[in-house]
Amino acid sequence: MDRSRLHQISDVEWELPPTGDMNVPVVLYADAPLLDAMDDEVLAQAANVARLPGIVRASFALPDAHWGYGFPIGGVAAFDAEMGGVISAGGVGFDISCGVRTLLTGLTKAEILQRQAELADALAAAIPAGLGQHGALVLDDDGLDAMLEGGAAWAVAEGYGEPSDLPRIEHGGRAAGADPACVSAKAKQRQRREMGTLGSGNHYLEVQEVADVLDAAAAEGFGLVPGEVVVTIHCGSRGLGHQIGTDFLRLMTLEAEAAGWRLPDRELAAARINSPLGQRYLVAMRAGINCALANRQIVAHLARGVFADLFPAARLPLLFDVSHNTCHAELHDVEDARRMLFVHRKGATRALGPGHPDLCEELRAHGQPVLIGGSMGTESWVLAGTAASAAKAFGSAVHGAGRSLSRRQAVKRWTSREVVDALAARGILVRCRSWRGIVEEAPGAYKDVRVVVDAAHRAGLARKVARLRPLVCIKG
Repeated sequence: MDRSRLHQISDVEWELPPTGDMNVPVVLYADAPLLDAMDDEVLAQAANVARLPGIVRASFALPDAHWGYGFPIGGVAAFDAEMGGVISAGGVGFDISCGVRTLLTGLTKAEILQRQAELADALAAAIPAGLGQHGALVLDDDGLDAMLEGGAAWAVAEGYGEPSDLPRIEHGGRAAGADPACVSAKAKQRQRREMGTLGSGNHYLEVQEVADVLDAAAAEGFGLVPGEVVVTIHCGSRGLGHQIGTDFLRLMTLEAEAAGWRLPDRELAAARINSPLGQRYLVAMRAGINCALANRQIVAHLARGVFADLFPAARLPLLFDVSHNTCHAELHDVEDARRMLFVHRKGATRALGPGHPDLCEELRAHGQPVLIGGSMGTESWVLAGTAASAAKAFGSAVHGAGRSLSRRQAVKRWTSREVVDALAARGILVRCRSWRGIVEEAPGAYKDVRVVVDAAHRAGLARKVARLRPLVCIKG
């Protein structure tokens, strides 16, 4: 990225002042090397977001930002409905509520290594992963609607997990105000047999060792013990979320054209929050969020079953479940006033600070766990929200490393055998139904997650708690 247009605020904060029809500045959180490695399209997309009506404070790009659809991935923007603010399907993304949950095991790395291959095979057999894979659960129309309205709370009521899981999921495991009637029949049909599945791309289940602890007090509060093992699940709303995004992007584009509304980019198709279309998308998107929350709840239940068979004494309590790709109505302080804003996080994670009332009592003292997924074979991280994070980017932090190479570029650079052998040499077992998928998600296709996490830590978006190292990776 060309830095000549940017004003440097600190070593990890940069600003593009508003020009022309930009309503607010663009603020980028990254150090100079990360910024230099970003494509110029990130700045162009963030500037286009700054042109949308009703945007508040700034259009933000986080350290893992890269080119996306409409919004940059790693983009955050908040809109005020009372100022004519908009909601954008492109600002949420196609994989609505794609997110990460981490389960504690209490098992040591040594215990896992004794049965590592057996565990990898059992997890791969129990949890469907990959494009077009179906789960054992098939939902009828009533079941689909109940799931879309109830989220993880519905899944728990159906026997997938424990009530104690729910306080450790964003919004108690259910996005209130979802309306399944606003989700198309095609979207529902795509999800009928996909509950409890991982999907493809960068989605995974990993067994990980707690390799390092950087904040002893927070790690103890989170239940993270050096040398012990956790299970991390990364997946989303599968075909349903993608179809909701597709349906509403088309509707938003058509309505904007009919109204003569000139969009800065067709991919930024949006609707006024208070318009009928904006409200329909909002309640459909909430149904997509509930789908993802229920999906991760079921996948976690399947993983718990595998561990119960191989390690009968193990219990897998939930540390936390956090979503990316959402838009939530949240109260924030802006210009000395408390305002209800609709915060879009596209490839970004909510990061509530210590004492926040939305956190359960066990976590409140330390701030929200922020789960940063690595790319197959690279480390992952647990961070915590900071007291300053709300003033930085509406309480948002990075969600991963961010791609540095496209999937097509990765396929040209490596072979699947090279990737699998290199991981095996480091003690990491991979199980994947797609050889191409392994290459597309090669560790080298992503930015250095340590550099991204370090920039987020230095910027005050979230603080480092623990580093996780993979032992087993189940991919689609």
